[in-house]
Amino acid sequence: MRWQDLLQSIRSDWVAHERDWTRPGFRALAAYRFGTWVDARPSRLVRAPLRVIHRFLYRHARNVYGIEVPSSARIGQHVIFEHQHGIVVHGSAQIGDHTIVRQGVTIGNRSLDKPFDAPQIGSHVNIGAGAKLLGGIVIGDRATIGANAVVVRDVLPGQTVVGIPARPVGRTAEVDTAEIL
Repeated sequence: MRWQDLLQSIRSDWVAHERDWTRPGFRALAAYRFGTWVDARPSRLVRAPLRVIHRFLYRHARNVYGIEVPSSARIGQHVIFEHQHGIVVHGSAQIGDHTIVRQGVTIGNRSLDKPFDAPQIGSHVNIGAGAKLLGGIVIGDRATIGANAVVVRDVLPGQTVVGIPARPVGRTAEVDTAEIL
């Protein structure tokens, strides 16, 4: 990843966060983008001092804003962390493009026996406040996760799930894959 690619990704996140650089979600994503850029540097000599800067930015986002996004996670473009506090993303998780994550959301593993099992979230997913997505599950494109839902099973594309454990409600929306691309 080139320096220009890093700046373009951060600019894209800035636009997605309503061009407000003071929003905690934007700042946490900027720290994440910088971390992934640092990880891609081929030289240890270059990476070492940059990792110190990334560690400071990551810890600032975690401790001040309550948004924990390790650089090993895979985060798509135009992802929005709508509100601050209590957002935890597992290092092996994937979040697709145009996804909204609200406060109190945990995207993590389900068991200590499988520490690297983490959710794979599609594009255009709407995750409600306080939702917990746990284990090696797949959340389909355009799915909606209700507030405080505990999701431990796959969610089909266009499906809305609510409750503990999360269960589908209503009909599954039609998903046009051409729209997602």
